[in-house]
Amino acid sequence: MTGSEFHASNRKLRIGAVNYLNSKPLIEGLAELTPEADLILDFPSRLADQLSRGGLDVALVPSIASLLDPDYEVVSDACVATRGPVLSVKMYSRVPPQEIRRLALDAGSRTSATLVRILLAERYQVFPQVEPLPLDQTLESSSADAILLIGDRAIHEPRESFACTWDLGEEWTKSTGLPFVFALWATRAGTELGPVEEALTAARDLGVERLDEIARREAPLLGLSERVTIDYLKHNLYYRLGESERKGLARFQQLAVRYELAPGGIELVFRHFATA
Repeated sequence: MTGSEFHASNRKLRIGAVNYLNSKPLIEGLAELTPEADLILDFPSRLADQLSRGGLDVALVPSIASLLDPDYEVVSDACVATRGPVLSVKMYSRVPPQEIRRLALDAGSRTSATLVRILLAERYQVFPQVEPLPLDQTLESSSADAILLIGDRAIHEPRESFACTWDLGEEWTKSTGLPFVFALWATRAGTELGPVEEALTAARDLGVERLDEIARREAPLLGLSERVTIDYLKHNLYYRLGESERKGLARFQQLAVRYELAPGGIELVFRHFATA
């Protein structure tokens, strides 16, 4: 939809965001900052689908989505990234990584599902058969050799003992020396967002100021201790798409293309203030 088509439709903008703890700092006060828009919360993979189909005007999508579609543009320097262990994206393996033959992927994930396959290929030349782990199923529900789990439930310690556990943020940084961007704000080319673009950045700035408050509010809802929640928001996550993060994205794209998990020739487009 072009900007003129949007205004002609006389409807509210639709903003899609993730309801995970890691995204709370990016949407702090966003509903109040954007009274001209509707805020819709969903899983990352579903947001990517809705943005692709035109059901959303802008969304916090898995970063891989922006590398699959040449029509996407990044519209804010607010993001969900890590510069080391991320805590909420993990691969649990019942066998040594080099012996993984079946890999169950959290159905809420797109970026992490790509990342874990890249890491296995790069380290061990392992290319497992993949299968979904539905959103309503647990680690114990799957008989796969390894299971990728993302989001709030990955923060909790599993009941089962595993031969190997990978924190994907930590493994990526160990392999590349670069940050990893899990999610970013994207829209389709030609979509006019008006003041919503600046509001996305303003909400992130407000959220970063309120990390302690967000942790106190969210911890009991997730069954996590306040200390773990504060540490996670402050020390495991990074919320600004800077030069290092863009280099991490470029490396991720390069490897995704190498292993035929993303098409070649797509240039990631950053709107004006996203490159500041």
